Amino acid sequence: MDIQRLWHDTLDLWGTLDQHPTLHAALGLAVLLLISLVIGRLTRFLVLHASRLLARQQALKWLDDLRHNKVFHRLAQISPSLIIQFGLKLVPELGATAQHFLGNVALAFSLLFMTMAVSCLLDALLDIYARTEHARTRSIKGYVQLAKLVLWVLSVIVIIATLIDRSPLLLLSGLGAMSAVLLLVYKDTLLSFVASVQLTSNDMLHVGDWIEVPQVGADGDVVDITLHTVKVQNFDKTIVSIPTWRLMSESFRNYRGMQQSGGRRIKRSLFIDAAGVRFLTREEEQRLSGVRLLGDYLTSKREELQAWNEALGPVPELSANRRQLTNIGTFRAFALAYLRNHPNVHQSMTCMVRQMQTGAEGVPLEIYCFTTTTVWAEYERIQGDIFDYLLAVLPEFGLSLYQQPSGNDMRVGLQGRPAELPAPQRQQQWEEA
Repeated sequence: MDIQRLWHDTLDLWGTLDQHPTLHAALGLAVLLLISLVIGRLTRFLVLHASRLLARQQALKWLDDLRHNKVFHRLAQISPSLIIQFGLKLVPELGATAQHFLGNVALAFSLLFMTMAVSCLLDALLDIYARTEHARTRSIKGYVQLAKLVLWVLSVIVIIATLIDRSPLLLLSGLGAMSAVLLLVYKDTLLSFVASVQLTSNDMLHVGDWIEVPQVGADGDVVDITLHTVKVQNFDKTIVSIPTWRLMSESFRNYRGMQQSGGRRIKRSLFIDAAGVRFLTREEEQRLSGVRLLGDYLTSKREELQAWNEALGPVPELSANRRQLTNIGTFRAFALAYLRNHPNVHQSMTCMVRQMQTGAEGVPLEIYCFTTTTVWAEYERIQGDIFDYLLAVLPEFGLSLYQQPSGNDMRVGLQGRPAELPAPQRQQQWEEA
């Protein structure tokens, strides 16, 4: 009895649908939409699974680039709209006008997903080209971006023309007449929009990035990115608003790479007084051999210099005839060893102590290394500790920093610095001078 009643209820419902064509068509559209979504999911699973299996072959490794850029994902998204487009003819009680309109909407979605697939394909081709040898000298990124721009402009025109059921040539002619007015009125908006697209697509700027734009006095963190402006909060808590298009027309520095690397660079020089540069005596060599960081250096350097000097044969005992250890070279080796053993210096990044060109301020010894942190306060503390120690250890090598004489030095002359004397003697010396 239950089966007979269910059968009669089904027949009554079908008769009711025959009496209401709109409800009948709506139910048919719902069934068609459900079928298209199910087939779309199935198509996506099959396409992605097949591409994953094919990519395991060495000759088809380039399929990984297509998968990574979602080319197959976008292609699979076309299947639901195609099913709806060709299945509208099977929907009962659907009028010709509604069928034509829904067919145009489905076609527009198909064109949209096809455009996205082609755009992703261009990105995949760019990744494949980046692994070739030609990519080191010739970049095609600009050409790919131009092709994507042209692709999207043409696709938008065709999609709009499909939705309004007009020829794309009609839209092109209308846009040509209005382009001059649009460019004049919305010049800043268009420039900012293009700049925003470029900044986003190239991953050049994020909220929270530390950037420096000297042209507009910006040096701080990005707090907001809008279509027209980029707001930067300087370290003195002032806010600078930069037009978005200026970040594309002018250069700026982004410190995100430094923050992500985990190390911040120290690049500062010690200006050594050139008058104190000399050869080390045997007593000084013996004394410096007790320095833990210099033991291996002095041993290997003595062997190298001894072999060099013995190869010269009998020559007069002059400093110019023989290689000897210098106090500045030994200090340079000590400073490098100190950095190599410092717990707050990043050992996997560049670390060196180099001598720069001698100038009017003495002999510059540049400390070039990276700290293990990018936090500003910690970075300054580490940098200060390093230079405090190196400045204090300079006299151990018979060296001193170059310092321009002050007025007190001029008055005291060669009798000593007033700051190094007790206050009564300093006052008496000033009076005598």
